[in-house]
Amino acid sequence: MKCLVTGATGFVGRELCKQLSLAGHEVLAYSRTGEDLENGTPTRAVDFRNATLDAQQLAGVELVFHLAGIAHQQAAAEDYESVNHVATLNLARQAEAAGVRCFVFLSSVKAMGEGSAGAIVRSESDSVRPLDHYGLSKWMAETALNDEFCRRTMAVCVLRPALVYGTAAKGNLASLAKAVSRGLPRPPEAGGRSMIAVEDLCALMLHISWQCEAGVRTYIVSDGEQYSLRRIYDAMRRVQGLGPGRAWCPRWMWRVACSLLDWLRPRNAPRWETLFGYELYSNEQLLRATSWRPQRSLENTLSPEAGHP
Repeated sequence: MKCLVTGATGFVGRELCKQLSLAGHEVLAYSRTGEDLENGTPTRAVDFRNATLDAQQLAGVELVFHLAGIAHQQAAAEDYESVNHVATLNLARQAEAAGVRCFVFLSSVKAMGEGSAGAIVRSESDSVRPLDHYGLSKWMAETALNDEFCRRTMAVCVLRPALVYGTAAKGNLASLAKAVSRGLPRPPEAGGRSMIAVEDLCALMLHISWQCEAGVRTYIVSDGEQYSLRRIYDAMRRVQGLGPGRAWCPRWMWRVACSLLDWLRPRNAPRWETLFGYELYSNEQLLRATSWRPQRSLENTLSPEAGHP
């Protein structure tokens, strides 16, 4: 089967291309710069800020996996809008015109906006309009896809993954792993978040592209576990062979340190809430609708054999 993947050289894209190839599918891989995949396979360059695909590039394609987007970086509001929203809708329109059977859009739980405080597990309907540029652009893309394709024949599947982890993860998980290796004290037990292994997320994309029916379906993707900062810390200590960490830093000192960092390096979200707050999402709708089941947890992904982020 001929599959087209955008964002192919990203953290999720590399794993998806690998799984598609192992399953025997023909993969047309696109990235912003056209760099090679890990196995040396070249990708085709397309920058969705100022370009798009044409009918010839989509000819014969049955499945489109749209992963390209602006995420873990500070960008102008118009860039988030043009890449995450406008380019997504344009590509879906082109895919439909080319006869694509299923269009899978990798959105984010950030498209659901900010939830209420506390350990509330959110479902797909527990959404509010996001305030940040990234979440808003994903929400606008989801809204546009629903409005235009809800009664069309092309299947559109919108996936909202929670925080994605894996052995080559970047961003906050990579920063935490580095801090753990440098002696970060064991954090207090507080808060919790939903997560999903990159391998499970990509396996779901393959699985759901076969099952997705005409119209638009939206699913939260998580492994069903709840991860506190302490649980993540303990898993990283084990894989680094460091043994149990010492919780010598009291909770009030963590609060003071977070406040100091917020003052020195302001961010959208307070660091205490980022580290010790709750961000929990339910995967029940996905489990009811499909036979996919997560096979991994953070602990068995960050095994000594697998390495660590």
